[in-house]
Amino acid sequence: MSNTSNHKPSISFEFFPAKSEESQNKLREERTKLAAADPTYFSVTYGAGGTTRSHTLETVLETRKVTGINSAPHLSCVGDNREHLGSLLEEYKSHGINKMVALRGDLPSGMGILKGEFAYARDLVAFIREKTGDHFHLAVAAYPEMHPQGVTMDLDFQRFVEKVDAGANSAITQYFYNADAYEHFMDLCAKKNVKIPVVPGIMPITNYSRLARFSQMCGAEIPRWLEKQLMAYGDDTKSIRQLGEEAVTRLVEKLIGLGAPSFHFYTLNQAEPSLAICRNLKLGAFD
Repeated sequence: MSNTSNHKPSISFEFFPAKSEESQNKLREERTKLAAADPTYFSVTYGAGGTTRSHTLETVLETRKVTGINSAPHLSCVGDNREHLGSLLEEYKSHGINKMVALRGDLPSGMGILKGEFAYARDLVAFIREKTGDHFHLAVAAYPEMHPQGVTMDLDFQRFVEKVDAGANSAITQYFYNADAYEHFMDLCAKKNVKIPVVPGIMPITNYSRLARFSQMCGAEIPRWLEKQLMAYGDDTKSIRQLGEEAVTRLVEKLIGLGAPSFHFYTLNQAEPSLAICRNLKLGAFD
């Protein structure tokens, strides 16, 4: 399957900081493979309540040094305060970091209600602009199938617009498997005159039980046909991966047709599932 459109989207990859020497070595191997695909940047996640703050910075700096590819830390604000986040922004600036993914973040385990000085990502975006002006390119989250804690689609989209108005430069979506959801979201953007790039977040499928767990937490819908077939394969990992690659390749191909400007792959620190899709569609270095 190949990209027959004149439009050539770029690609980027997300991974999470390693927590042990063994996983660190594995991440370095996977990162080398991903770097060879010529992504525009890497993003590095930031745990609930900033629990991996130091690991995030270390991983960003090492990634940039080793690969020469721009790397962006995630920054979440839930449960945090202005003083702490302000010092972290200055630290990032001192290292020449110029791109960031600004998120509300997941509630840390045991935190049943929002605490801290920032309740929403729009507050974080406004704070970053207040403290650092236009230094950072700020990417925010978008939810084509609605935020899992959203009340209505209209209100959920309004929250997105507020992040844009606060100073977001681009958006990365929660993963989804229905291209219609992205098309509808982009129609809403057009109606509301929202002009920032909205990049589909792409989750390769390699493990059904893990995907089902993630999807339940984040509100991403697995189409019934896909879910039933994945369930039917049981422990047949090879068949699950093959179906997942075919399904996600078709999804990305449809999104290219819809004019998606780029694709951000959630790698879960595994290079090959994302690279297979890029190869299928001649994205990145596979053109």
